[in-house]
Amino acid sequence: MKGIRERDKEVIWHPYTPMKIWPEAIGIIKGEGVYLADEEGNRYMDAISSWWVNLHGHSHPYIAQKVSDQLQTLEHCIFAGFTHEPAVRLAERLLDILPGEMSKIFYSDNGSTAVEVALKMALQYWSNKGANRKRIIAIEGAYHGDTFGAMSVSGRSLFTEPFNKLLFDVDFIPFPDEANAENSILLLKQLLLKDDVAALIVEPLVQGTAGMRMYDEDVLAEYFMLCKKHHAIIIADEVMTGFGRTGTLFACDTISVSPDITCLSKGLTGGTMPMGITACAQHIFDAFYDDDVLKTLYHGHSYTANPLACAAALASLDLLLSDSCSADRERIHLSHAAFLESIQNNEKISNIRLRGTILAIELNTGSYTSYHNDQRDFIYRFFIGRNILIRPLGNIVYLMPPYCITNDELNNIYDCIKDLLEII
Repeated sequence: MKGIRERDKEVIWHPYTPMKIWPEAIGIIKGEGVYLADEEGNRYMDAISSWWVNLHGHSHPYIAQKVSDQLQTLEHCIFAGFTHEPAVRLAERLLDILPGEMSKIFYSDNGSTAVEVALKMALQYWSNKGANRKRIIAIEGAYHGDTFGAMSVSGRSLFTEPFNKLLFDVDFIPFPDEANAENSILLLKQLLLKDDVAALIVEPLVQGTAGMRMYDEDVLAEYFMLCKKHHAIIIADEVMTGFGRTGTLFACDTISVSPDITCLSKGLTGGTMPMGITACAQHIFDAFYDDDVLKTLYHGHSYTANPLACAAALASLDLLLSDSCSADRERIHLSHAAFLESIQNNEKISNIRLRGTILAIELNTGSYTSYHNDQRDFIYRFFIGRNILIRPLGNIVYLMPPYCITNDELNNIYDCIKDLLEII
């Protein structure tokens, strides 16, 4: 009888995968805590939370029970003209903890659609008000998703190459590392002076797919203050940075100036169910609240506000907001910091950065930094061979583990990184 791996090869097309070069996938049959188990009896430590979604560990019994309970009551219903308790309760709880004065929650399916909704909100906001503001500003190297709007505000790269001529124009400001922060702020100022800027969209503090590139909260605050001064809408893409990943509950909690729109997904349901959220301030909603039906936001998804996903998100929030989870996040950060200290002078490392539970190590591989760095596949296989799931961003090895990971498990990963540094 054929196994999952063999059957998969015949029928599945995997994401972000050159299928001829990488035709085989590991057949997973179970997840528990920080581990994934395959059909051959191997267990893999999930050091990247399965694309950054898993907050509390795989198959968490508390979340599973809450989803099961919800399944006995209501599995789904149309969300146009109808509502339900899990959706209302989740919106209430999120609005209590989101940075700034968010007042409305719009549900969708994933991070890309959360961004797509945010862009449509921002552009139609100005259209509804009769203002000719269509300019969108983003940061070089950004990644906001794979739908066309989300690709448009993302850096032009191998992900967007076949579609670049079809994407709408966006003004990109330099990534605000230490060398470029001043220039980035200056260019933003110059663009805002044109008085035609609809919105600025940012990944606050950490650019994920670009290589876990990190920048200072003072720069983020300056961006936001400038936008407020010139009445440009601020969109914070917290799809990856939300729910404790950067230390605070949300990356924007580190500054006093708040966004107008916030995008959420990934850790929202603890990695259990797909869901996207676009939260907005009252003045955004008010521009659509009109007797003129043409001012309606005509956007929706079949599975908008799915009750099972709402139940998973509510359960995940219960866990996230507990004292024990807060302590775990601090423990992981301190563990990362100690490891960073132990390897920071290693000549095989060109850069190392840490924020919250995210640790990124840029390896000095002798070739340029990119998603398709020629060492990428070797690094991936090195860790898989040691039963650790680390999916490097080119020559950048990063850790973003579930919060349930133990110190011993972290030390196991650190030891493997040290072994890699010996041979790379």
